[in-house]
Amino acid sequence: MIVRPVKVSDLPALMTLVEQAGPGFTTLPANEDRLAHRVRWAQRAFAEQVERADADYLFVLEDDEQRVVGVSAMAGAVGLREPWYNYRLGVTVSSAPDLGIQRQIPTLFLNNELTGQSELCSLFLRHDQRNGSNGRLLSLGRLLFVAEFPHLFGEKMIAELRGSADENGCSPFWDSLGRHFFQMDFTHADHLSGLGNKAFIAELMPRQPLYTCLLTEQAQAAIGQTHPNTQPALKILQAEGFTHKGYIDIFDGGPVIEAPIRSIRTVRDSLELTLSLSTPDEQAPLWLIHNRRLENCRITVAPGRLVGNSLVVDRLTAKRLQLQPGNSVRAVLLPHQQQHAVAA
Repeated sequence: MIVRPVKVSDLPALMTLVEQAGPGFTTLPANEDRLAHRVRWAQRAFAEQVERADADYLFVLEDDEQRVVGVSAMAGAVGLREPWYNYRLGVTVSSAPDLGIQRQIPTLFLNNELTGQSELCSLFLRHDQRNGSNGRLLSLGRLLFVAEFPHLFGEKMIAELRGSADENGCSPFWDSLGRHFFQMDFTHADHLSGLGNKAFIAELMPRQPLYTCLLTEQAQAAIGQTHPNTQPALKILQAEGFTHKGYIDIFDGGPVIEAPIRSIRTVRDSLELTLSLSTPDEQAPLWLIHNRRLENCRITVAPGRLVGNSLVVDRLTAKRLQLQPGNSVRAVLLPHQQQHAVAA
């Protein structure tokens, strides 16, 4: 398996993937025109033909038969062209001293505080490929790309994770809050946002703080909770150092997790090494390996043996990376946990 930049010829496979993903995967809507536009824009980003505010790095996971089986992406910066909205969960304190009453009320504050940060997004792995190290390659490969090209990104990386929803895609958080102001169902509102139509959020979403006690019990319970299908992706990112600091998605209440880029494990611990060819022993650990190229980026997972400043791998790994012995690579040991990222 390799992770590589998307190509125009990947469009049919991408359409199949986003249709399989179903409701909630709105950053890659099942709209061929919109998807084709995003593919072309991603190609410009990999060619460094756009500013960070417009950079959209779209990757695919490809097997050795050149079949696209997964997709993931990163935004160079959010909110610099269109407003970026989240709720921040805080506390409002009210008191009546004469009555001996003081209350701390959980409160949602609409904000744009994450504007300018980079974002992990649009991760989906085909159901029959959710095994081995595929999920970690698809998710963490992006972070190894960041380690190689930090100048393309901000100081912090964020990830909006899919929130609680039932089998029909209905969100208790949306039904208790957003539906009253937008007069549309959750899937439609999230679809419009995924298409890039965010103006309606500013026009219709109330600006005043919202007391969570006015929401239904189901909606309150959904605040900051992750969809079961996204739990593996959450665990992978938590192991990288991502934490939840109170920001949530305005539509489904899912958590927005974040980490300073320099402190992310894959970024912090990655090494610049020289590629060497041999047969690693059977006990060789798995490495996440990047060929250090931008437009022709290739990232893979393979057994490797560290010898001085050289990483010893087999010929198939070098072929996947499109490298020769003596070429430079960036690599990091793959974490041992067995979570498989599938959707985020």
